[in-house]
Amino acid sequence: MIKHLLSGADLDADTATEILDTAAEMATVAGREIKKLPALRGRTVVNLFYEDSTRTRISFEAAAKRLSADVINFSAKGSSVTKGESLKDTALTLQAMGADAVVVRHPASGAPHRLANWVDGSVVNAGDGTHEHPTQALLDAYTMRARLGRLAGLSVAVVGDVLHSRVARSNVLLLSTLGAKVTLVGPPTLIPVDIAGALAPAIDVSYDLDSVLPGVDVVMMLRVQRERMNDSYFPSAREYARRYGLDGPRMRRLPEHAIVMHPGPMNRGMEITPEVADSPRSTIVEQVTNGVSVRMAVLYLLLGGNNR
Repeated sequence: MIKHLLSGADLDADTATEILDTAAEMATVAGREIKKLPALRGRTVVNLFYEDSTRTRISFEAAAKRLSADVINFSAKGSSVTKGESLKDTALTLQAMGADAVVVRHPASGAPHRLANWVDGSVVNAGDGTHEHPTQALLDAYTMRARLGRLAGLSVAVVGDVLHSRVARSNVLLLSTLGAKVTLVGPPTLIPVDIAGALAPAIDVSYDLDSVLPGVDVVMMLRVQRERMNDSYFPSAREYARRYGLDGPRMRRLPEHAIVMHPGPMNRGMEITPEVADSPRSTIVEQVTNGVSVRMAVLYLLLGGNNR
């Protein structure tokens, strides 16, 4: 098993499958009266979050606690970071406290890679700028496999704001490794021109959502990240929803078995309508549930729980 999880590219097919299989075993813990395993007792996991987060931070905290690890939640707000402390000095502080794993979310792309050079423990990338979010890709893959029974050969459309999406990048890398065919869909302004060659040569790009929908097994809608947009990437929210939003009529163009995904949080009414988000095809709530099991598996394998 690898020491750090910084990118979807860190995972080959065997390692990714091991994580998914372990997550399936961890999922059985959720059905127990006492949702605890002693696997990481005595280990310390630090959640180091420089950006606001609800799902990811709570998911990692729940995962670590279910494995009986000690958890320290560090938020940039109210810490020495607001006084100008550097990431390196914060890392050295965590190192001195004996952190076995650091789960980091940071607005700067590449920050987790730097952190991995400064601490002895494992580093897990929980989202760095517009770069990557590998555990989100793992939980998405787990959800697809649980719903559809396989990953190899699936046709997956990733739709929307690819330019600013770390989820999209990690999913392209992981799903391509696991044998799925990925098509990126969105307005030309929100799909980087070199993304196919830079990430995975086998992926396709389309600017026409309606033409793609009838042939996919999975449609993954991405949040439009307006907080990262300094310029106008499309005429209006209404125009974006008309061209690239997933509504009821578009959902009914999907094959009968196809599922709808969204990493959250959602802009309801923009990239996805309530009718679709709350439909039986939607896996959005399942993705949150599966996230805890997948992150349990990641922490367990990274910290050598199987050797304890």
